[in-house]
Formats: sequence, structure tokens, C-alpha cells
Amino acid sequence: MTTAPARTARKKMTLADAGRQFAKHPSPWMIGTVLVVAVSARIIVGDWQITDALVPLAILALFPFFEWMIHVFVLHWRPKRIGRFTVDPLLSREHRAHHVDPRSIPLIFIPWKSLATWVLPLAVGIALLAFPRLPMGLTFLVCIAVAGLGYEWTHYLIHTDYKPKTGVYRAIWRNHRNHHYKNEHYWFTVTSSGTADRVLHTYPDPADVENSPTAKNLHAQSPA
Repeated sequence: MTTAPARTARKKMTLADAGRQFAKHPSPWMIGTVLVVAVSARIIVGDWQITDALVPLAILALFPFFEWMIHVFVLHWRPKRIGRFTVDPLLSREHRAHHVDPRSIPLIFIPWKSLATWVLPLAVGIALLAFPRLPMGLTFLVCIAVAGLGYEWTHYLIHTDYKPKTGVYRAIWRNHRNHHYKNEHYWFTVTSSGTADRVLHTYPDPADVENSPTAKNLHAQSPA
């Protein structure tokens, strides 16, 4: 019989407390290193053009949809058997564990092995190969690193004992908490509320949604 994880006692937390805990984990440092290198390279390369301004605008508009797709198709991936092998990426396994124990701090962050082996190399590869100008690609890398750090910080903060102080953060906090504690089939964005979820029809009124028996056990068989 599986023993349920022990509940962690809540305590009063300030943003400074949260920041100190945040800095103890590898993913912020890994993404931060990419950000520092990308900013330095962008300044050295120069060649500033008006088209560079389109990159942050595009990332700002598209990042909620990127979050939604990664959450739905990667993090909530259902393990699949192909012959003798099971396709079950590390990101998916870690995310299932995160749903089991949403208050386990290490499980909140993007696994460092995933960052090192493909997430960050892919971002660098896109920056170097997918843009007509290297400066524009470096602008992309700067912006995506900022977005990545913002994602890690927001996701971490939601799962800590820090209480929302503003209406905007309270809405984001409630959105993600509904995903974990009410129904895992809705509310997939993390750094925003009512953006991609609203467009993609995963933003129902919580009062109209039943509590899911599998919110903490993804892909488990619902009781009859």
C-alpha cells in the first residue's frame, strides 16, 4: 500500500524568504547563465534594428500558448508502450510526481537534466539557426531566457507559503491552484490567467467543474 506524502506545515513567508529558497536550486542558475551570456553576446554583436522589437512582442503574445502546449502534450504525457520500450520522458515523470506532492519544492522546478540535455541546447539552436539575422536570434535567446526565469519563479512562488498581495498575482495563483487541487484537465497556463486557457477552452468557471479524483494521480483510473 502506498503511503500518502506527509503534509508540510505552512508558515509565513516573505518574498525575500522565497528568493533565498529559489536561489538554492539549479534551474534558475542554469537559465540565468544562458541569459547573462545571451545579453553579453547581443551587446557585443550590436546591429540594432527595429525588427528586433518584434521578437519580445511575439514571445509575450505566444508564451502562454507555448506553456499550454508543453503542459498538455509533454508534462501530462501518458506513458506509451512501443514494443519492449516505454516512452515516458523525464519531464513527464517528474510532473506526475509534482501532482502527487505539489508542495515538494524540488519537484516544482524544471529538471536540470532536461535543461542540460535538450531544453537549453534547443533554445540556443533555434537562436542560432532559425532567424535571418544573428542579432535577432540573440534577442530571441535573451527574451526566452527571461520568460523561462519568469516561469520558474512564478511556478515556484505559487507552490510556496507566500500569500498573494496583488489582484494580478492572486488570479494567476488561483488559476494554477485550481489545476492542482480541483481538476487537472483545466487551467494549464502558469504565468498568466485566462489567456491561452480561455482561447483553448480550458478556462471554465470553477463552480461548474467537479473535483477530479485523479488531480494528484495523473492518468490513474477514476473510481467507478
